[in-house]
Amino acid sequence: MVKNIIMNMHNLMEESEHSILHTYNRFPVVFERGEGCCLYDAEGKEYLDFAAGIAVNALGYHYPGYDEALKEQIDKLLHISNLYYNEPIIYAGAKLVLASGMDKAFFTNSGTEAIEGALKAAKKYAYARDGHAGHEIIAMNHSFHGRSMGALAVTGNAHYREPFEPLMGGVRFAEFNNLESVKALVTDKTCAIITEVVQGEGGIYPATQEFLEGLRRICDEKDILLIFDEIQCGMGRTGSYFAWQSYGVQPDIMTCAKALGSGVPVGAFVLNKKAAGASLLPGDHGTTYGGNPFVCAAVNKVFEIFEKDKILAHVQELTPYLESRLDELKEKYTCISARRGKGFMQGLVITGIPVGQVVNKALEKGLLVISAGSDVLRLVPPLVITRKHVDEMAEKLDAALSELS
Repeated sequence: MVKNIIMNMHNLMEESEHSILHTYNRFPVVFERGEGCCLYDAEGKEYLDFAAGIAVNALGYHYPGYDEALKEQIDKLLHISNLYYNEPIIYAGAKLVLASGMDKAFFTNSGTEAIEGALKAAKKYAYARDGHAGHEIIAMNHSFHGRSMGALAVTGNAHYREPFEPLMGGVRFAEFNNLESVKALVTDKTCAIITEVVQGEGGIYPATQEFLEGLRRICDEKDILLIFDEIQCGMGRTGSYFAWQSYGVQPDIMTCAKALGSGVPVGAFVLNKKAAGASLLPGDHGTTYGGNPFVCAAVNKVFEIFEKDKILAHVQELTPYLESRLDELKEKYTCISARRGKGFMQGLVITGIPVGQVVNKALEKGLLVISAGSDVLRLVPPLVITRKHVDEMAEKLDAALSELS
């Protein structure tokens, strides 16, 4: 029975361990509310948020108009299933297709479900083309695409995969940004190549122009579908709606989630005309909750705010300043060996100190940052941060690194 008492943070965390499956090593803090680009714990302490719910909260907390749009939809309709049309999904689909320049969208509940749908679409495309199953997929080492069985099968980290094998077969792994390694794996069984445009969990590695252009050529020549995972790097994080747009290399299928709803659980996979016209048909794929009126009301409002308040231009304008402040820290501290990233998706490579210690020390200073890979400090703040927030981040991170050094 839930205890009907007022608890401090320690009590709350202990209570959680009694009832919640321990699959996360959570940080010792209980967050109660957010405002702007800050979070407040259950004891009232303020934290500057440069993690944004792992790149989800693109608009921070309580952005003007966002909450009101959700409350308005709650008073209308939450769920009816995909057996019927609803207005929010119609408008959300149109906005997502327009923003991506692609053809058809399918809304899911999460990023990993978007990956599952993209993989199914690619396999069905090859099945319809060749008249048989048994096709293969090329993915990238050090990639991360999700925790479900199909998404896990294309995640290029054996540590994540091994406990759950056997997974979906027919997956071969190439080296990210190494086109020759991809070419060496292509066979007449290959139906798709999947890659993140900016590797996130793998350590904040942006793709090179040559790599993405080369993948596009291979896929065009071999009639293979190119899948771009934009779940973390998409929806404005790199200064374009989708990171591939700054490269001018369009995929056949794209997945997105996280900032798409800026807080509500929603994802999507989007297909170009070629993939949409020759893959999934009625009965091939479905979802009970995906694209319900509530989450699509959020998607609609996010796109509206992005356009009205010029969020993409803001990211483009502020990125050089963010990078310069991070570069200053790199020059000051020998434990930072490199900075890499794109837009508001930045990573600092930490050497000589466990990156977890930096994350924890920053938390003590009232700054939320997270790690990526084994040695990268990841900064993925709300897209609405200002120069003042960047300066405050640099000050708090400087203080944390100073103590650790």
